[in-house]
Amino acid sequence: MNSCGTLLLTRSDVSELLRFDDYVPVVEDAFLLYGVGKTSKPGLMHIGSGDGEFHIKAGAMELDTHFFGIKVNGGFFNNRELFGLPNIQGAILLCDGQNGYPLAMMDSGEITMKRTGAAAAVAAKYLARPESSVVTICGCGVQGRVQLLAMNSIFALKKAYAFDLHRAQAESFATEMSKQLGIEVQVTSQLERSTEESDIWITCTPSRHYYLTVEHVSAGSFVAAMGADSPEKQELEPELLKRNKVVVDVLEQCLHVGELHHALECGMGAGDVYAELCEIVSGRKPGRTGKEEIVIFDATGTAFQDVAAAVAVYRKALHTGHGKWFDFFS
Repeated sequence: MNSCGTLLLTRSDVSELLRFDDYVPVVEDAFLLYGVGKTSKPGLMHIGSGDGEFHIKAGAMELDTHFFGIKVNGGFFNNRELFGLPNIQGAILLCDGQNGYPLAMMDSGEITMKRTGAAAAVAAKYLARPESSVVTICGCGVQGRVQLLAMNSIFALKKAYAFDLHRAQAESFATEMSKQLGIEVQVTSQLERSTEESDIWITCTPSRHYYLTVEHVSAGSFVAAMGADSPEKQELEPELLKRNKVVVDVLEQCLHVGELHHALECGMGAGDVYAELCEIVSGRKPGRTGKEEIVIFDATGTAFQDVAAAVAVYRKALHTGHGKWFDFFS
């Protein structure tokens, strides 16, 4: 541990230090560590502010030594249009978990974006059919791009559908991602068009009312609900969860935010949840057990993902010399 200063890492630093492929094993290991009790119970708080909200995630993790991290993210979904700022932005403070020393302060946007995609990739590895080749992405912003990259890193994709309320955004997404991945990416304004073909559905929008319904999702599909990370957000019809196998990132968190939170209000019970993802990653429960079953992954985002990714970034920065040192206590 460095006790001579705190390392400041900008968004460009974080982007250069870890590629998306680096996040997938980091996040998978984080779920495993959570499952074996080597992380604290993740903390979560939401605070409304103006037309947006702040969410605070904090937790501790035992690796070869102890770390603590806290992330403060602001979600203001008119930012890009009104101010030319990212809709989601914030910072992570990483501390020595044994003495509290602030080791690093880093941009959280890059980590949040990529660890979210990595969580979907890890879930899909265990819960989607191995032969999956068609994916529908609902929400064609930055996270939608990461999600398509994530699915392409796990499966031999042949086709993707792009769905967004803003058609121009969907068209830009389709052109860019088709060229980048070398697959057909087709814009759709009606989800029914992709119902029969899609093996995987990814929802990553700030929607406050469900739009993906039981009628859209065919037998054998995997659905990763990645957007509802605050109590007001919702993307999936509650009946979709009530009828199918549900895996959550952290059960206690999903009882209060995410898709499960809404399904509970419509008659589903907490006991109806099949597993937390850590139980599947650790082998305590099987993932997909049949070709025809529909499996839902309800992801609210976890502090242990943030801490694990921040540690990986910090250690890589120490090795490469990225960042600037400063002293909080001078």
